[in-house]
Amino acid sequence: MADKAKGIDIMKILGLAVAVINVAAGSAGVYFTYKGTIGYENPKITEEELERRIASEAPTDLIGPYIYTMDKFTVNLGGEPKRTIRLEVNLEMLDQEGFEEVISSENRAKTRDKIVEIINEKTFADIETMQGKLFLKEKIASEVNKIIPRGVVKDIFFSDFIVQ
Repeated sequence: MADKAKGIDIMKILGLAVAVINVAAGSAGVYFTYKGTIGYENPKITEEELERRIASEAPTDLIGPYIYTMDKFTVNLGGEPKRTIRLEVNLEMLDQEGFEEVISSENRAKTRDKIVEIINEKTFADIETMQGKLFLKEKIASEVNKIIPRGVVKDIFFSDFIVQ
């Protein structure tokens, strides 16, 4: 009988311990849910403090995107029927050094010649779709990157693209 009473007491103690742990875990869950939703307070930031943060995080040597806008091209497309394309190509360079390299007279002429050569190889069917234009951009960027040794063409933009 004494063993039965000890067993019951241990079971009561274990049951009570489980209930206390369960209530504590539930209370913690309710507290963290409240703090994460209704009880959340936005941090107070003044305009002056924000300006100081922005000034300290902003790189000082970065001026902006380096975009070189080439003169407009009028080029004959390959294939039949004969068509011409008129486009304006903008080269976005990765850094100032690459920008200066691409605008040098020697590299500018080589770059323009290579772009004309690439477009002459294309047919209207090649560049008619959006995918064709993206392939053309990729081809121009890779070929121009071969011409300029230190600079890197980050992206190509067509600001004028007319096929007749």
